[in-house]
Amino acid sequence: MDDAIQPMDAAEDDKGATPLSQHPFTQVPVEITVSVGKARPRLSDLLRMGQDAILPLDSHVDDPVELYVGDRLIARGALQELEGGSSGQLVVRLTEVADLKSGL
Repeated sequence: MDDAIQPMDAAEDDKGATPLSQHPFTQVPVEITVSVGKARPRLSDLLRMGQDAILPLDSHVDDPVELYVGDRLIARGALQELEGGSSGQLVVRLTEVADLKSGL
């Protein structure tokens, strides 16, 4: 496990820290990329791929996913299907979270 990423039960707020709700940038939206795996096809195989081609990844369905803001790993989690509501919608249940108090 990365030193910067901690299990959810170990991630606690510091006492006496400025509340995040008072920080001027808390309302700025950020884009989070969820990485489920990597593929390393040969260029010749990639050029032959078309619709319905299958691209094998280096991960399995139950492997943890990684969440990034830009290049920075901010969390790990597990893919799940949202219960109720929209059928088939994916969500990520966070299992480890980086200490983001010093910024992204």
